[in-house]
Amino acid sequence: MTETKGLVLVVEDERPIADLVRLYLSRDGFGVHVEHDGTAGLAAARRLRPVACILDIALPGLEGTEIVRRMRADGDWTPVIFLTARDDEVDRILGLELGGDDYVTKPFSPRELVTRVKALLRRAAGPPDGGRVRTLGPVALDPGRRLVTVDGVPLALTPTEFDLLGHLLGRPGRVFTREELLASVWGYASAAGTRTVDVHVAQVRAKLGGAATLIRTVRGVGYTADA
Repeated sequence: MTETKGLVLVVEDERPIADLVRLYLSRDGFGVHVEHDGTAGLAAARRLRPVACILDIALPGLEGTEIVRRMRADGDWTPVIFLTARDDEVDRILGLELGGDDYVTKPFSPRELVTRVKALLRRAAGPPDGGRVRTLGPVALDPGRRLVTVDGVPLALTPTEFDLLGHLLGRPGRVFTREELLASVWGYASAAGTRTVDVHVAQVRAKLGGAATLIRTVRGVGYTADA
């Protein structure tokens, strides 16, 4: 039996969409488990420990954002991509603030969704050579161990938060535009997605606590990490 690339949990109440996502992920070598309501989806996430989750936001039982909130409260930092049919930026941003890594708005290309999953998993795996430890002030980031500490105390970051901080720390003092960060960290470029960068920067700053001032906003341009 061929080994899969790992199990992806899909929680989507619209069965044709769930079947389409399952088909494309399976074609690419992933194992797929599908649930159609939020309560069963959370139970599956806890039971199966998938390599990634694809969650609709509007679900019966528990909404996708609530599933992620509970996962993160459990210390589960599995990469999460939200699916949303809502043309409302507030809903999408709320999902990211609760610990999601990315979102795709319906209707979407299933090929693009698979590409996003693969990009998330590549980042979560870390560099093949382990990478060098990056330090700035009290912050130390170890790419090989996927570990960030502030004054020696570990931080709980999502895969995307980790990669965003790592990208900024990789070139201290270099100012990155939002578009550059979106392309380098998320793996795609879209002017409409730059708000995603702002939300994740805000989340990283909140977790850095007193070290948050190391990430500086350059008005009208983007962000830099600078002591």
